[in-house]
Amino acid sequence: MAYESDLNLKATELRSKGSSCVSSKVESGERDSAPPAKEQVVGWPPIRSYRKNCLRAKKNDQVDGAGMYVKVSVDGAPYLRKIDLQVYKNYPELLETLENMFKLTIGEYSEKEGYNGSDFAPTYEDKDGDWMLVGDVPWDMFISSCKRLRIMKGSEARGLSC
Repeated sequence: MAYESDLNLKATELRSKGSSCVSSKVESGERDSAPPAKEQVVGWPPIRSYRKNCLRAKKNDQVDGAGMYVKVSVDGAPYLRKIDLQVYKNYPELLETLENMFKLTIGEYSEKEGYNGSDFAPTYEDKDGDWMLVGDVPWDMFISSCKRLRIMKGSEARGLSC
């Protein structure tokens, strides 16, 4: 019992000392200083946030706006790629990049025959959800309406030309 009373006495003393320290600091006008700033951990924030911030910074710097990224898929390929359409100035430049990226031959586009003479035909989905051949519309209209690209087998794309 004596042990319990000693503990209670010590606890009461500590409480009274703690409250008197706090009250004396308040009376004298002293404040606890803010905790020191934490150092930034290497590799933080995640790369995803970093990329978003970079794109926002570029968007503020450029009058034209940030990149126009679209997904590109190829029939028979188990993977997709994303490309920035704003990087390219015309269709031949875009098609050359796609040929090099996927190691295939697309060939030349003609308004009457589409992409005859090649095994693949590049198509795109516009804002309305329609699939059209790449090259059917002027470049500026293509850039503004393209949602995604798909390089189809030539036999599947026969009915898409104008």
